[in-house]
Amino acid sequence: MESRWLEDFLSLVDTRNFSRSAQTRYTTQPAFSRRIKSLEEWVGAQLFNRATQPITLTLSGERFRPVAEDVLRRLYQGREEARRINEIGAHTIRFAATHSLSLNFFPSWLRAVEMHSHTFNTRLDTSQFNDCIHMLQRGDCHFLISYTHPNMQMHLPVEHFTSKIVLHDTLIPVTLPDSIGQPIDRLPGTEDEPVHFLAYTETSAIGRVVEHMITEAKEPLHLNRVFVSHMAAVLKAMSFEGRGTAWLPASHLEKEFAEGSLVRAGDECWNIPVEVRLFRSRDALPPISEELWSLLEGEADDNWS
Repeated sequence: MESRWLEDFLSLVDTRNFSRSAQTRYTTQPAFSRRIKSLEEWVGAQLFNRATQPITLTLSGERFRPVAEDVLRRLYQGREEARRINEIGAHTIRFAATHSLSLNFFPSWLRAVEMHSHTFNTRLDTSQFNDCIHMLQRGDCHFLISYTHPNMQMHLPVEHFTSKIVLHDTLIPVTLPDSIGQPIDRLPGTEDEPVHFLAYTETSAIGRVVEHMITEAKEPLHLNRVFVSHMAAVLKAMSFEGRGTAWLPASHLEKEFAEGSLVRAGDECWNIPVEVRLFRSRDALPPISEELWSLLEGEADDNWS
């Protein structure tokens, strides 16, 4: 069944004349008649009484008329909605980012970018690391924002994807201070008194970096893994409650360090330098997304941090 058959049907309902409807529908009368006949064959009933002048609807035709009107109305509405969404989407930059970066990096970074240009229409989808990677691979987003480290596998081949550094950051082990401002836990800990460790899940990008550092550390770390979460914000909240030590991005800790509400749990040798990168496909993106990329290409990394 073709939608134009429904349009033909409703035209004939209005004119009650094959010749006039054929003219209105910009076709010949024989062709128009064949399409009406095809619709009747599809419905399985005669819709018009051709013996009367002007022609009239049969009982089946009367019953089918509101159905045809409703189907076409819904079809037109759906088409307009799809067009509207497509028009909006063409002017919207779609980002994917992990929860931590979505909460603590993206809003201020976007504001800094827009200060150099204009306000962009954006959409941010937040998910776990692997899901964000898959979104970029499938083309479900224009840009992926992710922490990166030489020991982190991104599975984004350089022949198909490229990236730009948008922030240099550091993962710092932090814990709650005691009454005199000293850490209640201090790395590397001992076998008798291991440091209570607030860990990331294995699906966390940051977590993979931290676990690699722990495994490869020159000096053994004595850790008691007491809590696990994929969100840095949750680990930060647990640190506030004195539950242990977590490696958190320095960019998330400026206020806490200034107030002394969280302190370093060890020397700088336990810090882990990381980068925040903006990834994209090497294929052409919509003009608005290419505009943003060109804007970033023309500025130094420090301007966005």
